This record gives sequence, C-alpha cells and structure tokens, in this order.
Amino acid sequence: MPVAVCALSHSPLIGFNHPAKAVEKRVEMAFDQARSFIAEFDPNLVVLFAPDHYNGFFYDMMPQFCIGTHATALGDYNTPAGELSVAKSARTMAKDVLAAGIDIAVSERMYVDHGFSQPLQILFDGLDKVPVVPIFINSVATPLCPVGRIRQLGTAVGHASAHIAEQRVLFLGSGGLSHDPPVPQLENATEEVAARLIDGRNPTPEERARRQARVIASGLELAAGTSSMRPINPEWDRQFLDLISAGELQHVDAWDNAWFAEQAGNSSHEVRTWIAAYAAMAARGNYVINYRFYEPVPEWVAGFAVTTAVSADA
Repeated sequence: MPVAVCALSHSPLIGFNHPAKAVEKRVEMAFDQARSFIAEFDPNLVVLFAPDHYNGFFYDMMPQFCIGTHATALGDYNTPAGELSVAKSARTMAKDVLAAGIDIAVSERMYVDHGFSQPLQILFDGLDKVPVVPIFINSVATPLCPVGRIRQLGTAVGHASAHIAEQRVLFLGSGGLSHDPPVPQLENATEEVAARLIDGRNPTPEERARRQARVIASGLELAAGTSSMRPINPEWDRQFLDLISAGELQHVDAWDNAWFAEQAGNSSHEVRTWIAAYAAMAARGNYVINYRFYEPVPEWVAGFAVTTAVSADA
C-alpha cells in the first residue's frame, strides 16, 4: 500500500493580514507544489493530525489525542464550515491504536477549527473532497503529554494504516512551527477567561468577532516590531526541519515541554502534528523528503513551512 506525507503550517490570519507580495507568492508556490504532489499521489484516505485552539476542545474534558468518527468544522476565520467526510476506517484505526497501548479518545461529535479545515481547504478545495480520519493532538492546553508519546501515537497510527481497506494513504500534519500567538493559559487566566477555556462552546458572533480582531492585531504588531509576543525563531524551525528530513524522530523523546515555549513560543507545540505524521510514515518504512519550504511570516504569526515525503522505496 503506497503511503506519503504532507506537513504544513496553518494560520488563521491568511487572507486577513498580508505580508509582502513576494512572500505571499512564495507561500502560494509552496501550496501549489503540495497540491501537485497530492494530486499525483492521488490518496483515497487522508489521516489528518491537527490541533485545536479552544474552539472544539475545552478543559471540561481535554484529551491528549482523539480520533473523530464524525467531525464538523466550525468555520472560524473564513475557513469552510460543515461536515468532514470521515472514513468508516476511523473506527478500525481507533481500535488498532488502542490495541497498541495508546490511550486515544474517540468522538462521535468532534468539532474542529481552522487547524483541520484550513489544510483541507488549501490542499483539496473543501472539507468533503477526500475521506479523512481526523486526529486531534492537544498542542495548547497544559499539562501536555511527553513529546515521545506523540511519536508513539504516530507509530501506532502508521501500523494501523496497514490494516485498513484504503490503498493510498496520505499522512497530513497541520501546525507550527515557532509561534506565540495570544492564546490564553488557564493557570493565569481571569475568572471570565477561565470559564471560556473550560466550556466556551457556542460563543456569540460578537465574542467571536472580538477574538478574531485581537488575533489579527497581534499579527500586525508582530510584523511592526511593537509586539510583546515571543518572535518567530527561524533557527529553531530549521533545526526541527533538519531533524524531520533526517528521519531522526527518536530524538524528540528527550525534548522537554518547557523547552518548546522557551525557544519557540507556547504554540510551537503544534509541531506535535508533524511528529505524529512523520512517525506514522516511518512506521511504514524509511522515507525521503522530496520538497521542503520555509519562510518566517510575522504577519501570520508563524514560522511557515511546507514539506512532502515519499517512501524511500518508491
């Protein structure tokens, strides 16, 4: 069964804040490269690893990872809303991952935000163009599980993918790299903010608009050099890409969660989605990265990267 990987950064600020035209052109060319790669590979199943940003998952019940057997996109930041075309094999994969000793949650009513919907929009032009197994990875809400556990999750998913009916599987990672957007932390939150982090479902249009405006302003401030947020760290980003490119995933087991925030911002934990996707690929055999793009884009509050990979035997 052929397998492949695509991993890319996402940002809710795409389409709202505009970096230099040359930067936008380079990013769009990277998207075109990924779209061409996927079209040629022609997957009939996408296993999508993505985070949430307190839109679908809250502290009233916060799993470290969860497979959706039914999933609905909320449509934040002008991303598409509606049902994902969740594959029936999601249930089979959940059983196999549990059998491998990974305590993954299962949701028949998963709600997802731009972390899931944006890559489907960019790469497939919609939510329902290809069967998908959506896998949430907690990358924001502390406490976070050890990084090595994410690699083990990806390995289990990779092995499970060999036992399902679909013949061409794309592992898709969505998130990262270094970035530190204004995502609140429960430990130092006000009573009002804490209530939203614990159960902030169904915000009013006014509340969503205020939140969106704050995030848009944060990107403009970071680009202008007037922000107190931790800046993008291109050196850290490139070192991470080097590790992924070399296939040296075992090194992530020694990474400390606090180190992520110190080096690359609190939301750099979103590279967990990349680790899972590449670990899934590695479980099926050695891989080779055949495309790699990187650009720091402060207007989007992200170290922006796109990679694709194929089996070394292909």
